[in-house]
Amino acid sequence: MTTPSPLIPEADVEAMRSEDFDALDDILDDLRTRYDETPQWEFCEGFMAALICCRRPIPPAEYLPVLLGLDDDDTAEAGGEQDPAGSFADEAQHGRFMALWAKRWNEVAAALNIPIERLDDERAYAPEVMDVRGGVASLSEAERAELGDADLPAFAQVWALGFMFAVENWPEEWEAPRDKKIAKIHDEALDAIVALTEDDEDEPTMSALSEDGPPSVSAARLNTYGEALWAVYDLREIWRDIGPRVETVHRVPTPGRNDPCSCGSGKKYKKCCGA
Repeated sequence: MTTPSPLIPEADVEAMRSEDFDALDDILDDLRTRYDETPQWEFCEGFMAALICCRRPIPPAEYLPVLLGLDDDDTAEAGGEQDPAGSFADEAQHGRFMALWAKRWNEVAAALNIPIERLDDERAYAPEVMDVRGGVASLSEAERAELGDADLPAFAQVWALGFMFAVENWPEEWEAPRDKKIAKIHDEALDAIVALTEDDEDEPTMSALSEDGPPSVSAARLNTYGEALWAVYDLREIWRDIGPRVETVHRVPTPGRNDPCSCGSGKKYKKCCGA
């Protein structure tokens, strides 16, 4: 399985439709019947954004078990590698999920590749997030009473948690660059996303996703959200400019002609690998 390309030309990117997101939600709901910690799409979206910004391209066989909690019992026999389709109902469902995942991946990557000046630019990255508190506030008093006092996530909080979940699982790929100026931008960007993982405790004064909805988010929260989106752009640019980490190659000294051969044969080097 190949990783969806983060560099697909913008003209070739197909936009996600509402029914595509509905299909993803349906698949995740089905996966949750077999693994109850399967995340919601908003969490997956944040996780995906982090993968796209990550220094090293991480393949699906490595990140899908982390995201979807695939069972170790589904580990493939050959090579001991985990089967990325282990928790799906069948190959058809797995294929459908990956096709939609790739479609959204390419859409997000294309948006992050475009230089923008304003977040309200129609080409800018707009995470697929839910205003849960706004949705509940729109319910009748009786319907809200049925929900009880359950804690509701703040606007974009789940997206930010998904992003940082990826960062925490591959910390070596998120170490600050050596350049102090770039490292400062890197650290401030991550701090901005971490701030979005926190609750919105200020008084809600506006609707997050509609002009006429009930107040569900504070002005400070929307500012934090905007700062987090700019942070994603900063992180994407940092690692695109720096590139993947270069592995250090340690050269093994060549044995002398009469020294024991390093292959462990017991013969002298000149009569073995040095012949």
